Amino acid sequence: MPQTTHESRTEVTNLRAAFRRRAAVLTAACAAVLVAGSLSGAATSQAATSQPCDLYAAGGTPCVAAHSTTRALYGTYNGALYQVRRASDNATRDIGVLSAGGYANAAAQDSFCAGTSCVITIVYDQTGRNNRLTQAPPGGFNGPAAGGYDKLANATMAPVTLKGNRAYGVFVSPGTGYRNNATNGIATGDQPEGMYAILDGTHYNDGCCFDYGNAETNSRDNGNGTMEAIYFGNSRGWGSGSGNGPWVMADLENGLFSGANPGNNANDPTVNHRFLTSIVKGEPNHWAIRAADATSGALSTYYNGARPNAAGYNPMKKEGAIILGIGGDNSNSSAGTFYEGVMTSGYPSDATENAVQANIVAAGYAQGSGGGTALNPGSTVSLRATTACCAGRYLSHSGAGVATTAVTSASPAADKANASWIVRPGLANSACRSFESKNTPGSYLRHQNFQLYLHPNDGGVLFANDATFCSQAGVNGQGNSLVSYNFADRYIRHYNDTGYVASDGGSNAFDATAFWPDDVSWVVAAPWTP
Repeated sequence: MPQTTHESRTEVTNLRAAFRRRAAVLTAACAAVLVAGSLSGAATSQAATSQPCDLYAAGGTPCVAAHSTTRALYGTYNGALYQVRRASDNATRDIGVLSAGGYANAAAQDSFCAGTSCVITIVYDQTGRNNRLTQAPPGGFNGPAAGGYDKLANATMAPVTLKGNRAYGVFVSPGTGYRNNATNGIATGDQPEGMYAILDGTHYNDGCCFDYGNAETNSRDNGNGTMEAIYFGNSRGWGSGSGNGPWVMADLENGLFSGANPGNNANDPTVNHRFLTSIVKGEPNHWAIRAADATSGALSTYYNGARPNAAGYNPMKKEGAIILGIGGDNSNSSAGTFYEGVMTSGYPSDATENAVQANIVAAGYAQGSGGGTALNPGSTVSLRATTACCAGRYLSHSGAGVATTAVTSASPAADKANASWIVRPGLANSACRSFESKNTPGSYLRHQNFQLYLHPNDGGVLFANDATFCSQAGVNGQGNSLVSYNFADRYIRHYNDTGYVASDGGSNAFDATAFWPDDVSWVVAAPWTP
């Protein structure tokens, strides 16, 4: 091999420096175009010229996977973002964008899913490499769906707006997961890569593991360093940051890393922005964590340094699968919400990521509404059934049991009080709702083994999850439907007058498809006991 001279090394160094300067100029130019577009007053369905993957390409680190259910991640992308399947007939529909480079056509989903429930079956890859995400197969752990697969996300559980345009995220409740074990162009071994994900910083748990990124291709734990993925949650089992969490960390397999050392690293702060930009990137013996509020401000760097001070992570042994909402071995006890994310070829510069963050802020993420009647915390309501047989019956409790009961102006005062509920911010998530008994203070509507009960709040995490329901427009077009926070395929339903959380079809009698749209739709009425 010819000897490398001092002059040739200098030339290489100069060329590399020139490339970095050119990349920085390009990304700055793209950011300027983006800002100009965001200030131009153009129609909200028309995106800016450059989107995240255009900015990554300008920085020399092109996207090799680009997933979003809310918007296009290339300025020229005009294809499908995701696919939904409805429960009533198992038909599917691709959901695209309003215009090239623009926002999701949520109205197409709303129309297709009217009168039934829908799940997200595919999150398409916008890069053209077909790195799409589909229902995760069994691996080291089985999922709760048929054949050990994971569940699919309820398509309406994560409503948002972007510059006023309605869209939906991917709401992951425990047991839900997506995966692609046969990818194209994703980093393997010690190859460099970057990734970002926009998440709901208020939706998390301590289960393993709400991840997005690079994982094993056989859905099993193949040892230290076989993963490189963004993790978000408040698990302390394999690592943590400062405060009580949640934290953005890196799942590198057999460890959630928040810095140079295994375990706790105080420089990785608790972050709980409603919309969160999270970044993990890695190259030979070097990696970083960055994050920010996705609606304002600049990225912060929480770690930037050598690979973890533990055996097996230098060099890395990445395998190149892609996961969403699960761990590399299909650990699926986690919770979270995903809106968009990409993976790159090569290690992105901070300048490129800063331009991407500016693009994300300009996209205008904001909390959306599930529709239906507003359930204002502190108000008292009664919930009336809409099924033709039972339109005079209200969701009520008698002792611990929850059922529907006929209530009229002539009913005893106790019956009226039992059918009245104080609306509270969701015990597990304030964007959803919990229902406290009007006449039994401190006791809440909750599900247990899929049946509804009235139980006193024990202050535990499980109770909070079981007692939290997310409100949507009524499935049958009347009133509201109330979806379980931790079993997002299940809605509050009356069946033979008893209260359940039920899916639209399933193994239980109360999951029957007959009358399901009516049985899960409730009119929010004036309370019988104010």
